[in-house]
Amino acid sequence: MRVLVTGTAGFIGYHVAGRLLERGDEVVGLDILNDYYDVSLKEARLARLARHARYRHERVDLADGPSVARVFTEHRPERVIHLAAQAGVRYSLTNPGAYVQSNLVGFAHVLEGCRHAHVDHLTYASSSSVYGANSAMPFSVHHNVDHPLSLYAASKKANEAMAHTYAHLYGFPTTGLRFFTVYGPWGRPDMAMFIFTRRILADEPIDVFNHGNMQRDFTYIDDAAEAIVRVSDRPAAPNPDWSADAPDAGSSRAPWRLYNIGNHAPVPLMRVIELLEQALGRPAIKNLLPMQPGDVPATFADVSDITRDVGFAPSTPIEVGIERFVAWYRTYHDV
Repeated sequence: MRVLVTGTAGFIGYHVAGRLLERGDEVVGLDILNDYYDVSLKEARLARLARHARYRHERVDLADGPSVARVFTEHRPERVIHLAAQAGVRYSLTNPGAYVQSNLVGFAHVLEGCRHAHVDHLTYASSSSVYGANSAMPFSVHHNVDHPLSLYAASKKANEAMAHTYAHLYGFPTTGLRFFTVYGPWGRPDMAMFIFTRRILADEPIDVFNHGNMQRDFTYIDDAAEAIVRVSDRPAAPNPDWSADAPDAGSSRAPWRLYNIGNHAPVPLMRVIELLEQALGRPAIKNLLPMQPGDVPATFADVSDITRDVGFAPSTPIEVGIERFVAWYRTYHDV
């Protein structure tokens, strides 16, 4: 299978591309390597992928429509796993234009590429942030998500709507994946697990928002990558029971689906800090702060749909995942 994976210099894209290569697929990676965070980490990920003879890389900006079209024309991928995006809730508060170009304009170019290349299945990254002001938990793909709390969340909700339009008009299958706090080796430096580890090792204070009264459904990267590949292998199908009188928010008459990818086990933030302290062998200096704009106090994924449809079940407890992350961090940074 020839698979186009966007965002292969990124955290999740790197792991997904590696898993596909290991099982024998041919992977075309697309990533512009922007400087949102340390480019050397992105280059290190790509260097590992480049060891595989079946990996080819295209350094292309998603907002560059002709270049994206060329990638589809030249490589003719059978499937697409679209993981490239401008990430980060807090960054979207001060840099909204980056989200419009990458997450909206760029996604439109990917959809057009899939349409003209007759791609078998588009699997793309959404986010748990689309649940926004919802408070009913666990979060289900069957819940309404009309109240996003950040432009990042709004851009991901827009992706789901755009994908539905293309599935309806042109009949090609699209599946959106709502990720819940993915962490692990080769993770993003802008995420809490990475920031906390770096600051604890440096004896610097860590910012703990909402005075620590936070819960997150942490998802280990190996579990997330396994789920993505399984979903990609199963093109979305229309829901024969879908009703326009009582529309289901997670499926459609079109070949369009949504799934949560989470651990189905929210963990208090203070427990995560405690586990990091144990793994690092030193205490954290906590700077307790109020809730940040655009943030939510808790996330909790209902993964019953993805378990039913592709047999995915998360298998990595937070205690194991944090140990593995800290071991990688020490090795990569020679700490």
